[in-house]
Amino acid sequence: MGKVKKKIALIFGITGQDGSYLAEILLKKNYIIHGVKRRSSSANTERIDHLFDSLNFTNKNFYIHYGDISDGTSTLNIINKIKPDEIYNLAAQSHVRVSFDIPEYTADITALGALRILEAIKILKLKKTKYYQASSSEMYGLVKKRKSLNEKIHFHPRSIYGVSKVFAYHTAVHYREAYKIFACNGILFNHESPRRGPTFVTKKIVQGLVRIKNGQQKKLSLGNLYAIRDWGHAKDYAISMWKILQYKKPEDWVIATNKEYTVKKFVTMVAKKLEISLKWKGKGLNEKAIDTHTGKIIIDVNSKHFRPSEVDFLKGDFSKAKKLLKWKPALSTDELIDDMIDFEISNN
Repeated sequence: MGKVKKKIALIFGITGQDGSYLAEILLKKNYIIHGVKRRSSSANTERIDHLFDSLNFTNKNFYIHYGDISDGTSTLNIINKIKPDEIYNLAAQSHVRVSFDIPEYTADITALGALRILEAIKILKLKKTKYYQASSSEMYGLVKKRKSLNEKIHFHPRSIYGVSKVFAYHTAVHYREAYKIFACNGILFNHESPRRGPTFVTKKIVQGLVRIKNGQQKKLSLGNLYAIRDWGHAKDYAISMWKILQYKKPEDWVIATNKEYTVKKFVTMVAKKLEISLKWKGKGLNEKAIDTHTGKIIIDVNSKHFRPSEVDFLKGDFSKAKKLLKWKPALSTDELIDDMIDFEISNN
């Protein structure tokens, strides 16, 4: 009996939070993984360094290529060279607040990047290659009724990041319908982990409060305390990406926890676990949290962290994925916070 051919996966955005978890999962499933990273003078591979030796390259199932989805030629060349079974597009300028400052760059990477990959699959006639598009709950944006959002809800994005993700979403649908490409969208609601970048609010809160507890930081400044989000663990969400591409036909899927928390509630949960006793005072921009043991203000609100147009409510209904993919989150928001705190304390 011949050897079973290993599946080949190509991951754009491999150095990010999601890319690193997905790479771990696929290596365990015996895939050969090719990741694409941008060339820079700093390595920027800390999230995947445990998976391969970047100097001696000892992992024969894991390869890194220099490339950039802002460059159509390099994207086409990489896909042509590898001819993967599965392509995961996790690459994006993914910071929503930053997308207000650099809208053109955000659109080029997040919207047109997806188009370049799909166009390469079409040009190269890779009929068997499956494509996963990392879509976002930010596509929903302005929600009229505060109810769980499913695959049928209308999009009304409130940032160029959200607008770009809507473009990428519809581009995947278009290439699926027009050219019969196995293109899928995973509409992932907020997902966090110890590997989250320090400018994202959950990481900022956990890191900030651990440092305040240790006397390394005096204060934490936040934006909208009353934004409601649905927070899951990135490790769970990476499993859903793989499951989406194994389904019998290409479809679009909401991945979420169907639980809601305000930013303020998240802060309170983290503080409680760190045994920091908080007392909230004031309203609006004057709202503050005082450490009751020291009497000092340790959290305040700063208008610079607000978005020009806010997304107040995001909660996802993942019943389709639960029923058809047999996917559900294994880790609760509470367990996610524990994981993030443990990491922060051990790496502080």
